Amino acid sequence: MRGADLSGADLSDSFLHNVILEAANLSKANLFRANLLQANLRRANLQEANLIGADLSGADLREADLRGATISKGEKILVKLTGANLMGAILPDGSIYD
Repeated sequence: MRGADLSGADLSDSFLHNVILEAANLSKANLFRANLLQANLRRANLQEANLIGADLSGADLREADLRGATISKGEKILVKLTGANLMGAILPDGSIYD
């Protein structure tokens, strides 16, 4: 699914373990509680995506664009990122992770 256009897709509660979504367009996608364990999301467009409850453990998010993505409620982060690679990712606040 490399380069797939899944913008606005409802992928809530999806099992996407080890999926290859490199350079995919997931802008405004609903990934609520999605299992993206060890997924390849390198250079993916995740702008304004709902990632609340998503498991991104071990996922490759290098150079992914997360601007405006929903990952928290207030000060509490509600996305699991254990072992995720965020090098060069654009975070929800627009800053670049290094």
